[in-house]
Amino acid sequence: MSSLQSLLDQYSGLLAQGFLASLAMLFFSTAIAYLIGTFLGVVLYVTAPGGLRPHRALNAVLGWIVNMTRSIPFIILLVAVMPMTKALVGTVVGVRGTIPPLVLSAAPFVARMIEQSLAEVPRDSIEAAESFGATVPRVVFSALLPEALPSIVRGVAVTLISVLGYTAIVGAVGAGGLGDIAIRYGYYRYEDGVMILTIVLLVVLVQAIQSSCDLVAKRIDHR
Repeated sequence: MSSLQSLLDQYSGLLAQGFLASLAMLFFSTAIAYLIGTFLGVVLYVTAPGGLRPHRALNAVLGWIVNMTRSIPFIILLVAVMPMTKALVGTVVGVRGTIPPLVLSAAPFVARMIEQSLAEVPRDSIEAAESFGATVPRVVFSALLPEALPSIVRGVAVTLISVLGYTAIVGAVGAGGLGDIAIRYGYYRYEDGVMILTIVLLVVLVQAIQSSCDLVAKRIDHR
């Protein structure tokens, strides 16, 4: 107990700073990824064969881009887009430097999950909206997205947990956060206690994300 207290006294400030940095990377990048990914997912669903406005060429090209981006391992993507990251945010380190690669990695993943969530919506809901003469955007916003919302919220948990794993990876290249602390203190300085504390914080965060999203999904699911 005394050793734990000593460890907390020595590293609590550092861990708190790393935790907040990880949260910033996680939520900023995921929010932007959902803005982009939701748009892409809706377009993929609408233009698919049998969709609201089928467009084979657009769907094929967009699907290829999404699949290609998803197929690149994150650590390779992180290095490959460093020039673009530098041009966009002026740095490739710190919280700002992690946002572009995290968004680029997460957005295609979100797009496919949104597309799948929309595909699960019963056709009756879509036909009911169309019977009132609703336009495609109206169908999307009044029928598709509300009906798919519980599935989308559950997908948010999966995305957040995946992106959290990526934030630990970017810590290895000087981006800060809990991953950076685990590498610098747990690996290079053999501070096993610090490594264990970072793991505990990550586990607690994952559990909080999953439980919160499950609770929200249950509350809004009226089926």
